[in-house]
Amino acid sequence: MKFRLLPYSLLLLALATTSCLKDNPDYAAGAPSPNVALDELRRLYQGSNVVLEPGQLSGAHQVVGLIISEAAGGNVPGGVGTIVVQNKRRGTVRGIVIPITGGAAPSLAVGDSVVVDIKGATLAKSAGALRLEGITPDRVRKVSSGNAVQVRDITIGALLADVNAYDGTLVRLTGASITPLPVSGDTYAGDKTLADGASNKLTLHTEATAAFATRRVPASATFVGIAVGALDAAQAAVPQLWLRTAADAVDPSGPIYPGFPESFEAVPQATKGSYDMNTTTVPDNTVQFSTGRWKLYQAILGNTSGRDRYTGTQGIRMQQGLTVPAVVEMKFDLPNGATKVTLLYGAYYTDAASSWKLEYSQDQGATWTQAGAVVSDAGNWQRTATFLLNISGPVRFRINKLGLGPSNPPTVLNGRLGLDDIAIYEN
Repeated sequence: MKFRLLPYSLLLLALATTSCLKDNPDYAAGAPSPNVALDELRRLYQGSNVVLEPGQLSGAHQVVGLIISEAAGGNVPGGVGTIVVQNKRRGTVRGIVIPITGGAAPSLAVGDSVVVDIKGATLAKSAGALRLEGITPDRVRKVSSGNAVQVRDITIGALLADVNAYDGTLVRLTGASITPLPVSGDTYAGDKTLADGASNKLTLHTEATAAFATRRVPASATFVGIAVGALDAAQAAVPQLWLRTAADAVDPSGPIYPGFPESFEAVPQATKGSYDMNTTTVPDNTVQFSTGRWKLYQAILGNTSGRDRYTGTQGIRMQQGLTVPAVVEMKFDLPNGATKVTLLYGAYYTDAASSWKLEYSQDQGATWTQAGAVVSDAGNWQRTATFLLNISGPVRFRINKLGLGPSNPPTVLNGRLGLDDIAIYEN
């Protein structure tokens, strides 16, 4: 039987819909939003300066974001009087450098929420970094303080692959060492080369007037800072990393081993597409990667965007609900011990968290010793785990995902686990 809405019913439906829209605080009949996301703003720049007018931005005339620069550290891209603002919309994080001209820059700290009036300002590139020029102090208004700022965990390779996506944003670089190795008396001041074991390099820049410029630079660390576009000698776009304070060099250690971090990119995803394999090409779940042979027991190579947790094109996905451990295990030794291990991890898609531990062996895998605490906080995003160590002599490592059985929240959490970019640092 077919039903038809009578004209009177249609009228009631229309009135109800209109009422619901007007009750929504985001609804304004015929009024465009005054705010523009930095992602949308940055896309206006196509190689030449752009003077911003509301007509270009569907009526928008201001940017709302969080301060990520630290004036007290004296190392801000753009120099004294510059702020760097970052915001996020629909999962996309973007930032921009904003020089303040025509008066003293407002007193702002990391985590301050600000509204910036951009009408009539100019989008321009200076030495490779996109900037918002023509902003005076009266056009920057602080809304609140102490807000949490998102820091994206990436590798040097990921930064090099998409400079524009990270320009003007706060990032945490794992698997990075100073090259050549610092000697006694080497300080932060000037340009230092950050490299990973895969020959990816970028510049760590510190102004001579920075508060920490004269401090000794470590051989390696997890470096947190503002990524900005720059130009090399051939005027090609390259990224730089600007630490804000000395505290942005986290967990300093010895140099990273050559070839690390292991990104698990050396073979196609289909090479290990089953959680438990024993074939001619994959004997006993063991796969040859760029650093050596790794056993992936109850683990596959995952490459599903937005679900697997990885940089590059793929990473590791470990099985859920097992009553036995799943392991990602080195089948080779590193000769000079270890001072630190870092890796990226997160829960697959919307899976429950899980529990895993880092273990090491100094007898070619006959016995294993736990390093640090069990990690049980994997969520549906990517984060970095750091283990500080003091191991001498040959050593190998493995990730041991505990076999807790099927998930039964909140008492048992045993979802799929993503891993990537395992970095090991010499002693």
